[in-house]
Amino acid sequence: MSTSEENPPLGTMTPRRRPKPDVKEIGGRKLKPSTLMMGHGFDPKLSEGSLKAPIFLTSTFAFESAAAGKRHFEGITGKRPGGAEGLVYSRFNNPNQEIVEDRLSVWEESEDALVFSSGMSAIATTMLALASQNDVIVHSGPLYAATETMVAKILAKFGITFLDFPATASNEEVKELLGRAKKIADDKGSKVAVVYLESPANPTNALVDIEGVSKARDEVFGTGDDMPPVAIDNTFLGPLWQRPLDHGADIVIYSLTKYVGGHSDLVAGAALGEKRWLDPIRAMRNTIGTISDPNTAWMLLRSLETVELRMARAGENAEKVCTFLKGHPKVERVGYLGFIEDPSQKDIYDRHCLGAGSTFSLFVKGGEEESFRFLDNLKLAKLAVSLGGTETLASHPAAMTHISVSDERKKALGITDNLVRISIGVEDPDDLIADFEQALDAV
Repeated sequence: MSTSEENPPLGTMTPRRRPKPDVKEIGGRKLKPSTLMMGHGFDPKLSEGSLKAPIFLTSTFAFESAAAGKRHFEGITGKRPGGAEGLVYSRFNNPNQEIVEDRLSVWEESEDALVFSSGMSAIATTMLALASQNDVIVHSGPLYAATETMVAKILAKFGITFLDFPATASNEEVKELLGRAKKIADDKGSKVAVVYLESPANPTNALVDIEGVSKARDEVFGTGDDMPPVAIDNTFLGPLWQRPLDHGADIVIYSLTKYVGGHSDLVAGAALGEKRWLDPIRAMRNTIGTISDPNTAWMLLRSLETVELRMARAGENAEKVCTFLKGHPKVERVGYLGFIEDPSQKDIYDRHCLGAGSTFSLFVKGGEEESFRFLDNLKLAKLAVSLGGTETLASHPAAMTHISVSDERKKALGITDNLVRISIGVEDPDDLIADFEQALDAV
């Protein structure tokens, strides 16, 4: 490596992490994300010829000069816009983390991306960065139970209140609620910090009209600097089957543990969007240390190479499995996006979704007893929480992931005792159908 490569001038990015130029088109053809996952953001020549990015297991990095160290810390601490221009400390940045962030940005075509130690740390860090004491949060429902706990119990300690609307609410109902939230915030001398969505909702698969919510937000708050961002948890459908930034969302959040990680062997999260929204989230992440570790980031690089293949296969399997389940006499109904009958939900699906996904709700005829009997008799599908892995998973939200949600709220949100959440993997679909059939026979 030459001296100029070892000591890049101030103001340039470290070549090892972000080589320039990076091939993003050939012969005028823009390369697809699945192609860019094989090398974008990394040059083997600058890491001893290693085809894959090495794992940079270091806590800190040596500065090329004292002036460079000062400049990097000015960026990290916000004294100078733009962030660090080089590697500083692995709580702030690391080559593996930054390569993953570059590649995640490709899928969403986002200006910036941040990786976190879990999906919940991405959500919590985002909310802590955006909300101040006595602010108001507006969100759709249901949300993942830990997210609801974060809003209703943790942030409530700081006087932060919330208003929520069902995922299936009309755009007029959302607009009215936003107006009410604005008045509450104005009366308190605070602000509406964020409009937070989860679509499809966990675990009901109800869709939120991202475009409609964004438009309602603009009509109530205008488009100035004081408008609250629209943030959305896109874990169930992203990055393959839904692109919220194309429909008016400002921040997209992931549990990378799920489809992106895809092998049930890591825990991570992400937030993506424009730098103006992510910069304060980055500053909060730097302070509280919720960044992903280098080894996990390296594993995510492996996973991103096959995310399209895995999700496509799982999606095809889910369609076949749900077609079987839909007609089974012991099944009340199947909450699968490919079978939407409600006109307003179908309209959202047609405008926002590029596929039906592979996670759905199965409503067994009966209640908890019948659902448990079905779950206990599965032989191939694993009885476990989470989703988006290569293996098929099944769980009982009311008794597991959402057990902390009050019975009254569970009833209002449609999280019933006969609801089983299923995430289809990449096994042979006929084998999965045989497994579900024999488990239902035991009910």
